[in-house]
Amino acid sequence: MHAMVLKKLRTALEWTELPDRQPRPGEIRIRVAACGVCRTDLHVVDGELPDPQVPIIPGHEIVGRIDSIGPGVEDLLVGERVGVPWLGHTCGACPFCLGHHENLCDHPLFTGYTRDGGFATATIADARFAFPLGESGSDVALAPLLCAGLIGWRSLMIAGDGKKLGLYGFGAAAHIVAQVAKWQGRSVFAFTRLGDGSTQAFARRLGAAWAGGSDELPPEPLDAAIIFATVGDLVPRALTAVRKGGRVVCAGIHMSDIPSFPYRLLWEERQLVSVANLTRQDGIDFLRLAPAMGIVTQTTRYPLNQANQALADLRAGRFDGAAVLVP
Repeated sequence: MHAMVLKKLRTALEWTELPDRQPRPGEIRIRVAACGVCRTDLHVVDGELPDPQVPIIPGHEIVGRIDSIGPGVEDLLVGERVGVPWLGHTCGACPFCLGHHENLCDHPLFTGYTRDGGFATATIADARFAFPLGESGSDVALAPLLCAGLIGWRSLMIAGDGKKLGLYGFGAAAHIVAQVAKWQGRSVFAFTRLGDGSTQAFARRLGAAWAGGSDELPPEPLDAAIIFATVGDLVPRALTAVRKGGRVVCAGIHMSDIPSFPYRLLWEERQLVSVANLTRQDGIDFLRLAPAMGIVTQTTRYPLNQANQALADLRAGRFDGAAVLVP
């Protein structure tokens, strides 16, 4: 197998030949057909997440076909197409797992962060955390659903049922959530980098009722806002934009420090909450509904050996939607 390996934090990934790996009990081996490139991959490479593990193969939006099955796996088949998300393993025994909050597991493993991921021609996955994908849709189109789609879905559920939804940072996750929200009958208000007319036009094409800079106020108060951008300064701005009793959801795994802000922005029962990871039930619910929602992912393809360029382009905001690596 070949992989793009992070051998030292804050350095470029290296094209590396590795011996084929065999699945252990409860595991499967997947021949990777596509792997999305997520902003969390940048956080891994930049060493912004705690307890970094290197060397590591990044990538946690994996689509591929099973080519080997370890002992004890009974509900998956060789040749079946599956998707592997960020949450790659949980202990099943801590209070959070036992309380149906496995996304908060005390002893998790994360794909592309603490266990090898999908920037490779093959990967090993815990069979319990591989979602059957069926045969509808292309590998490249499905890849962003495995994180941008799933974390967006969880964020949307936590945001509540409000009809006026703000999305701060209109990248891979927001461009999927906007389509889901429209399907649900909500109005979407998109907030982008200052002066980013191209992304604002992209948001309008996806049905946004309004699009503007992150320093602007929407034309009417929001019921809820989701912050996908990793900029802590957006928190007080979003609190200013939501109505009394509104909710602001921080959807990223990493965010710069939130500046101090006057209590009056939080007062009147506004809520500020975070989203951590996902549960398998999130994946089951979202992937079951995704075909009916008619989601169309905007993707830019890169060969696997150009993963560093894909990461650089993501950092610079050089494309709309999501980047996807193809071996």
